[in-house]
Amino acid sequence: MKNALLLLVIAFLLFLAIFFYWKQSQAESQLAMANEKITSLEQQVRRFTHNVPGEPRVPTQSTQPDTIPSEAEEKVTPPESTSFEEEIGTLSEGEVQRLKNKGLKNPEADLMNDLMRKQKSLLPTTGTAGGTMAIQDVRILNDRHALAYFEDGHNGGYLLLRYTVNNGAITWTRLDSSTL
Repeated sequence: MKNALLLLVIAFLLFLAIFFYWKQSQAESQLAMANEKITSLEQQVRRFTHNVPGEPRVPTQSTQPDTIPSEAEEKVTPPESTSFEEEIGTLSEGEVQRLKNKGLKNPEADLMNDLMRKQKSLLPTTGTAGGTMAIQDVRILNDRHALAYFEDGHNGGYLLLRYTVNNGAITWTRLDSSTL
């Protein structure tokens, strides 16, 4: 009985050792696959990253020693106008000053509040299935244009608007709209 119990404990310990070895090798293979994917993504980022004007180019280590960037890749840089994505919806100091000179005290807030008051006359469609069409988000693009997203909970779209300011009075004109 004592020998049978000892054999049972040894078999259990052997099973545990094999199980943990299998789990370790499985984790290592998953880690290796994740590292390969990260390396692949880093290579894609390097291919699509260009030298930003005013910033020094950071040297990168390539896992492919034969890969040399072509001369065209080195010279291609995005124009400064492509950095608008992070600044979209914010007025420049000059635009704020021009709008203040036209009678607005807080240009961005005044424009958004006025648009919300007048939105029903500017929206191209009405709500469906019991929904009420309303503007949900507004981006003041510059001192003449705004972009708005509207929806009723079921359908939505975008409005491109032009506005004029005269002695603090704001007039809106729908230039274009598209529904989703």
